[in-house]
Amino acid sequence: MTAHNLKSAYRHCERLARSHYENFPVASWLLPRRLRRPVAVIYAFARSADDFADEGHYSSAHRLALLNGYSAKLQQLEHGEVADDPLFIALADVITRHQLPLSLFYDLLSAFAQDVTKKRYADFDEVLDYCRRSANPVGRLLLHLSGNASEENLQLSDKICSALQLINFYQDLLQDFEENERIYLPEEEMRRYGVGCEHFAVRSNEREMVALFRLQIERARQMMEQGRPLGRRLKGRFGLEIRLIIEGGLAMIERLEQCAEAPFSRPRLRKRDWLRAIWRAL
Repeated sequence: MTAHNLKSAYRHCERLARSHYENFPVASWLLPRRLRRPVAVIYAFARSADDFADEGHYSSAHRLALLNGYSAKLQQLEHGEVADDPLFIALADVITRHQLPLSLFYDLLSAFAQDVTKKRYADFDEVLDYCRRSANPVGRLLLHLSGNASEENLQLSDKICSALQLINFYQDLLQDFEENERIYLPEEEMRRYGVGCEHFAVRSNEREMVALFRLQIERARQMMEQGRPLGRRLKGRFGLEIRLIIEGGLAMIERLEQCAEAPFSRPRLRKRDWLRAIWRAL
């Protein structure tokens, strides 16, 4: 592989990373320069694979075939081969340079494949298992990249990433249901509160739906607070980036609480929310 091909592959991943909207910073200027490109590559892998599960008008079989194609390319990397694909050319370089665990990339693919086939979650343990594979690998990969992958740091990161995934669910209750027929709230808790699919269908603001929604928000807050010490353990610009992600997550929880009487309102952070989060992170 030539240096030109590798450079071109990295530029491809950076363009892909910039092309998607996210509530939380990705490969931002806060990160040390040496980490920005690797983070963009990892994000490009995760975002494009997630799109296979969610975007477009593909059949379930086609979505799974696309994800299986990514899995096959990861297997090629395991055997020292690199697919003729800019994303995987850059990914192979990042994995080799930073000795990243391939299992974390497989976990991401398994979560995205689950999104194609699974629409309901029996209890919160099932939801957490999804978070373990859909969100936690990203935080773990960041810690491996930065040389901070101690066991305690990994556990704190898991709390933060799972909380961020839950927040994403709660922002997009209506979108997930209407576009993909998914409900990520535990069925056991829905039954306990007297909430059913009909509440989603009519965008209910009834008290049982509001009470269930408040329970989810408080759980996400507690989880984020449990992971918060990671931001103080990590030094320099990387630590600041993690603190900003944490404060952005907590700011989103505040917005969800403000809109709790309208669980399907799909709130987003405003400029002043981010300014407050930056101040708190500093």
